[in-house]
Amino acid sequence: MPDTTPPGPPPGPRDPGDAWAVGPDGTKAWGLFGAAGLLVDDGAGRVLLQHRVEWSHHGGTWGIPGGARHQGEEAVTGALRESAEEAGVPHDGVDLRHTALLDLGFWTYTTVVGRAARPFEPVIADRESLALSWIPVDEVDDLPLHPGFGRSWPALRASLTTTPHVVVDAANVVGSVPDGWWKDRAGAAARLLSSVTALAESGVTADVLALPFARWWPRWTVVLEGEAREARGASGSSDGALPRALPRALDVVAAPGSGDDAIVDAARAAVEAGDGPVVVVTADRELRARVEALGAVVHGPSWLRDQF
Repeated sequence: MPDTTPPGPPPGPRDPGDAWAVGPDGTKAWGLFGAAGLLVDDGAGRVLLQHRVEWSHHGGTWGIPGGARHQGEEAVTGALRESAEEAGVPHDGVDLRHTALLDLGFWTYTTVVGRAARPFEPVIADRESLALSWIPVDEVDDLPLHPGFGRSWPALRASLTTTPHVVVDAANVVGSVPDGWWKDRAGAAARLLSSVTALAESGVTADVLALPFARWWPRWTVVLEGEAREARGASGSSDGALPRALPRALDVVAAPGSGDDAIVDAARAAVEAGDGPVVVVTADRELRARVEALGAVVHGPSWLRDQF
């Protein structure tokens, strides 16, 4: 989704990245280190769009807040920074969903797709916007769209309701590696939880979930049972509590009885909520049959461990 618009009339670059990238054929794109933008929906069928100021390239069209990445800046960081600078998007107000990458060889544009974690109203914070509005998805095609966004929009729109959800059979995953877990089940579960927490924050590559685009941030549910329910978690605290600040996309279920029943319940709830694909991580054959009957996909523990 190329955006060849500099941030406004001179005075000049504010960061080394605020410059033209030039391709072998002379094609120019704004952002020496690439560019990134944020497409965020409000969970109620609307997306936040920017009406571009007239003096900009493709001025008067509608697109998403975004711009040049800074030197050494990750695409997600750049998209969130730009959306905060241009539209007042709160830095902690977006739950990541996926990224879409356009790679021209000499330049990249990353569309970061997210959902508002709480209601907020956009604020015009610089001179690059005529307006910022929550636009109903069904009305986006009626607007004069920035050509790059217009080309990307059909595929992006189709992904807005895709919510992958991974349910982890912690006991089965922990028991798949003979590392002495039986001596300290809670500690082994805590190490697993720490690894899953990192994945919830960093996301996984799209091919892992058999989905399009570049990277996805699924929802995660980790089911603990027995002694593992006392897992201290990533914090390593000694009070027997789970981590105090789990990512919003991660739920930890301490099964009061059968762990298998709790996993089936979690998978059923995800399917009924419209999440998908729903992936259950287990090597238990009986459990596999039960969750597959609900419409879930099953992968063994190695599938998860390969992501750590």
